[in-house]
Amino acid sequence: MIEEGLPDIPRLYTALAEWGACVVYVLLARRRPSRLAIWTLALGLPLLVAVQLFAGGLAIALWIPGMLLAAATMYGIIQLSLQRSWQTGLYLTACAFVLAELLASFQWQIRSYLTREPFLGDARDIVLLVAVFVLGLAAAFWVERNHFPRELRFEADLRHALTAIAIAAVTVFVSNLSFITTNSPFSASAGAGLEIFYIRTLVDLAGFVALYAHQGSRMELQRTHELEAMNSLVRSQHQQYLQTRRTMDEINSRYHDLKHYIAAIRAEPDPQLRADYLNQLEASVQEYDQHIDTGNPVLDAILTQGAQRCSAEGITLTCVADGEAVAFLDAISLSSLVSNALDNAIEAVLRISDPERRLIRVAIYRQDGFAVLRFENYFEGEVTFAGDLPVTSKVDGRNHGFGTRNMRRVADTWSGSLTMEAEDGWFVVRALIPVSASAGSAR
Repeated sequence: MIEEGLPDIPRLYTALAEWGACVVYVLLARRRPSRLAIWTLALGLPLLVAVQLFAGGLAIALWIPGMLLAAATMYGIIQLSLQRSWQTGLYLTACAFVLAELLASFQWQIRSYLTREPFLGDARDIVLLVAVFVLGLAAAFWVERNHFPRELRFEADLRHALTAIAIAAVTVFVSNLSFITTNSPFSASAGAGLEIFYIRTLVDLAGFVALYAHQGSRMELQRTHELEAMNSLVRSQHQQYLQTRRTMDEINSRYHDLKHYIAAIRAEPDPQLRADYLNQLEASVQEYDQHIDTGNPVLDAILTQGAQRCSAEGITLTCVADGEAVAFLDAISLSSLVSNALDNAIEAVLRISDPERRLIRVAIYRQDGFAVLRFENYFEGEVTFAGDLPVTSKVDGRNHGFGTRNMRRVADTWSGSLTMEAEDGWFVVRALIPVSASAGSAR
């Protein structure tokens, strides 16, 4: 071991750095920690201190098992706090471990530069420790926050988790190699003194930057995938609108022919044939029974399609809509808001076994200079929110949940707001769009 007389980082400092790193990544992945997360983090500090003190008493040959024990403890804290997939837990643990190594190394490098005396509990040591750790953790949170958008539930797959673990393992091994042996191409030479702290800090910093770049690349690919999926969803909804418009045109065409059909039926002398003709006529218009007229052809098409689906699924839909209230919205924006809200409401009530509670209420109107679009429906179970948007309940969450994000994007584009609430068995979606936004182009 190089420089036997050179004091290494106290185990208490390492435990504090590891705990602080766990707190940072738990808060990044879940901005509103649950009560379980708060208790887990609170109990995690003394647990990490105990683990580090235990590992500090092991022989140098057991350095790697001791470090793995600390990493496993951090994994348990993060996993229990977030309740995410084990791949996500491994990914965040790798990031937190490298951050902890960097903070502890940087703090001790400054401490060793100021004085080569071993730790004596001096007040200046405590001030330096608190200053470096608090500022370092705050900086790490600020740097990483864009990689953890509030509206998205952070999840990592196995490939990304293994990549993060590999980066962390190489970083920790190379940064600490000089403390194990001088007989390697990557170790500091004997007598290097404080230079080994510089090497360790620089290697840890390189590892943190590598993980940051990896996460940035991962987020860029995810955003590209989401943008393609959102555009595909918008195109699909627009095609549905066009199809509904064609259906309504067909309804109008049949309406004009109805008087001829009725005249022919009246002229039929055979009562049996007349009854058959009436049955055929009734069957031919049955599928067009649901029609909503708001005065806005785009809104009419969207709501009529939703009403027809609700009728087929045994769902009660009550709708009070003023088409003029949203006349300033373009077809794609209106379709994104209304179609997504209706689709999500229908999916939610279909999970309800009681047919009496399969109820959806829609209200669209103007109030105080705003166009208000309100959607309410019963739901069963619990709704989890990431930020202020609900997390999709589908198994493959990465390929779903675009509808609510599309709604948020439309509301933001028109300088409006979108809120979603779940309370007492009711899920409420409310979009407020300022009518003044129609005076100019949407920003």
